[in-house]
Amino acid sequence: MIKNYTKGLTMKFKQRHWLLVLTLVLPLTFAGAHTEQRQSQSDMAARQRIAEDFSSAILVAKDHFAGQVDFNKVTKASITGMLRTLDPHSMYFDRQQWEEFQNDQSSRYYGIGSTIIQHNGKVFIVSPTEGTASYKAGLRYGDHIAGINGESTEGWTQAQVRSKLLGPEGTTVTVKIARLGVDKPIEFKLTRGPVPLPSVANYFMVGGGVGYINLERGFNTTTYEEVHTALGELRQRGMASLILDLRGNHGGLVEQAQRVSNLFLYRGQKILAMHGRPNVFPSREYVANNQVPEDYPLVVLINRLSASAAEIVAGALQDHDRARLVGENSFGKGLVQSPFPLSDGSALVLTTGHYYTPSGRLIQRDYSGRSFYDYNLKRGESGTHTDEKRTDSGRTVYGGGGIDPDVEVKIRVPQHEFELQRVWFDPVFEFTHQLVAGQIQGFPEFKLDRQANHHHQLESNEYQITDKVLAAFKSFLGEHKEFKLEGARADKDADFVKRQIRYEAVTAAYGVEAAYEVLLETDLQMQRAISEIPKAKIMAEDVRRLRAGREMEPRRN
Repeated sequence: MIKNYTKGLTMKFKQRHWLLVLTLVLPLTFAGAHTEQRQSQSDMAARQRIAEDFSSAILVAKDHFAGQVDFNKVTKASITGMLRTLDPHSMYFDRQQWEEFQNDQSSRYYGIGSTIIQHNGKVFIVSPTEGTASYKAGLRYGDHIAGINGESTEGWTQAQVRSKLLGPEGTTVTVKIARLGVDKPIEFKLTRGPVPLPSVANYFMVGGGVGYINLERGFNTTTYEEVHTALGELRQRGMASLILDLRGNHGGLVEQAQRVSNLFLYRGQKILAMHGRPNVFPSREYVANNQVPEDYPLVVLINRLSASAAEIVAGALQDHDRARLVGENSFGKGLVQSPFPLSDGSALVLTTGHYYTPSGRLIQRDYSGRSFYDYNLKRGESGTHTDEKRTDSGRTVYGGGGIDPDVEVKIRVPQHEFELQRVWFDPVFEFTHQLVAGQIQGFPEFKLDRQANHHHQLESNEYQITDKVLAAFKSFLGEHKEFKLEGARADKDADFVKRQIRYEAVTAAYGVEAAYEVLLETDLQMQRAISEIPKAKIMAEDVRRLRAGREMEPRRN
């Protein structure tokens, strides 16, 4: 089915995603096929004149340019340049990009199903995805991908390895694995298949009856079902309140954003409105239809990368006083795009409308007179909003500049944190790799001879990194002079080093999703979200009391 969507900031952000595009997608039931629209004679003449001018310019370049003209490259650049004059979110996808984007929206891609990472010039398996070819074959954390289809991967980048592992469903790829503790490399012939890209990265209980859902990967075709399933399982574990993490969520399918919002809102409450050009994008509203919504206390985490469909959810819950928002001002993406597939398999994506929160806020930031990069990086903005609106209870909220949290907790990673990541990235991995492979003596409790157990609920006392482990790490540094690090530096950065070793060990034991819990333990926004639960409880009680009062009001027949 053809879809409509809004999109924006493009970035390389996650290993499993080649591209994250801030999107809002909805069924294309109103624009119709652009090739079938009846055109006036003046329109047809204008189209012909534009085509002739463009082809003339290309031919002049072909005949007079000092070098060879790459027509595909020139055409793509021309279209992209044209769209940049319209707005920052309209975009052109070539055939391959469009196919990959559609796979991303369908919550899957095709390959062997492993997260990979590059360390010390080599590419390693980090975590096979359950049920995929790599998982069934027994690949595990720390396996070095030494060869693919008979070619050595020496000197290959992570991107080069990934491109060789991806491919059409049903095709095969032979992977040579070097594994610690095994004398000779092992070859695996793997059949590529669909690899799920779930929207919900992880969910678990954080204690005190507080549930947590990490919804960072966008709103794709399975998002509502994933969230619904997670809520059900968390309730069975005793959840009495919820933290919904939308940080880094770039957007996605509007139907899924509407359905997720509907989980927490009462029947008749508006979720969003859309307005565009008459006869091209007729106005429409999305309204909740849930007679018995989830009514426990709710805190939503947002940041500067929460965009589009994520902002729809955050804005709807804020406008109806249903959730307490914690974090940073969101991206500010309020444009709706429609895709127009072209004859060669590529596609144009054009802005066709705007969307508004229930209170009437347009959250789109001003992009006039600004470069594409300044807009996407939010450089040179005043931060003041003039579009004042009110929530159901009368609280003041603003439009025109993203969603402002109720409680601001800014996270600015200090320069020394980047330095710590740079310094310890490779040695911590190599040490933990040897630790879980049983190569570091005196730590049998860390040795793993199995794949990660993705269904395990991480406990706070698991894989704690003691001073004894840190001492072993310092000895490791002394034996591996290539890292050019001394034990004194490890003592200086002990807290960071311990946390990263634990993160790697938990990744090996339970997968990358469970390991994220380790990082949350020192996450300031997460800690503030937990502390806001009592205020979220008061808000939830006020909403229930208000709804109960409305139900008791007499009605005229």
